Amino acid sequence: MRKALLCLVGFSVALLFAGTASAFHDEGVAYCGGCHTMHNSQNGQLVDPNSPGGNAWLLKDETPSDVCLSCHSQTSATSNRGRDVLSLDPLVPNNECGAGDFVFQLEDNINDGHNGGNPSYWIPGHKSGHSINAPSKGLAVDPVLTTAPGGNFPSSILGCSSCHDPHGNESFRLLNGAHEVQAGAFDFVSPAPNVLGIGVGTGAAESPTNHNAYLDGYSDWCANCHGNYHSSAQLKHPSGEPIGGSIAQIYNLYNGTGDQLGGTQATGYLTAVPFEDPSSTIASTAGPSASSEVSCVTCHRAHSTSSPDAGRWDFAVTLLEEDGHNSGSYAIPNPYAAQTADQRSLCNKCHNKDEHDALNP
Repeated sequence: MRKALLCLVGFSVALLFAGTASAFHDEGVAYCGGCHTMHNSQNGQLVDPNSPGGNAWLLKDETPSDVCLSCHSQTSATSNRGRDVLSLDPLVPNNECGAGDFVFQLEDNINDGHNGGNPSYWIPGHKSGHSINAPSKGLAVDPVLTTAPGGNFPSSILGCSSCHDPHGNESFRLLNGAHEVQAGAFDFVSPAPNVLGIGVGTGAAESPTNHNAYLDGYSDWCANCHGNYHSSAQLKHPSGEPIGGSIAQIYNLYNGTGDQLGGTQATGYLTAVPFEDPSSTIASTAGPSASSEVSCVTCHRAHSTSSPDAGRWDFAVTLLEEDGHNSGSYAIPNPYAAQTADQRSLCNKCHNKDEHDALNP
């Protein structure tokens, strides 16, 4: 009876860990043996054959990111796509749930701009976003940048635990707050952003009625590593600032190149071009007001995308339908595909320059 009871308890715990992405961490310290090993061995075998001497953190794998991706990467076509941030195939990535997918780091070329098909102008996958160090998954540190653009975070130590606290906290997606990170290797000065996150266990794509609700603080949080990136004379796109009435009106009216003035504030929200607003909800379809703020996540995803610089869309193409053509990489979906194939850059959602274009003279 006791043995049966223990088996039942063990089975229930297994279901708990398998059923939700958050149960393992649970906003606190999970079971230590899930990530760490005291002796780097189990049943007479090395836990991490790539590090026969173990490592400074007593991890079960070579780097912290290797350990994270042992659970958070897709292992089969039927595995839980909802919590995976590394797909099996860069041409068939997981549904978007906000941050993007590290699989694009493995691409040989993501250049869909001019001459993108010419090997002399290829843009390799490490330009697709944050280059984390996870050798077991084929991911490596950035081969060009030594520090974060706009800041001084060392590229050589960038990994999942640079941004997320594996031991748990109460922040959105366990994001690190204003304290030292990676055992004192770097200090964050701004707290984690305030976000209402969609569930990640179902694998459903984000939609106008199911999306992360960015409330405030993302630009300041990104600045922990990237400095005051948008304040210099060369980098002056505002971030973390109110968009103002004029931009809010353009955003709300713009419903794609084929319907530039037909939108409404009540249904103006576009998941591909989000904004920050304290009144946002996961199901909100409303567009911005004058006090809503543009943020780093308005134009970028936090992990990687199939366009350079983790762009939510490719900033180098004229029409969204051109994405993926020159490079052969994954084509980021056109949110206005049902209205027109000639959809121009999503920069137009805030800065409509389509108004005087004559696509079909």
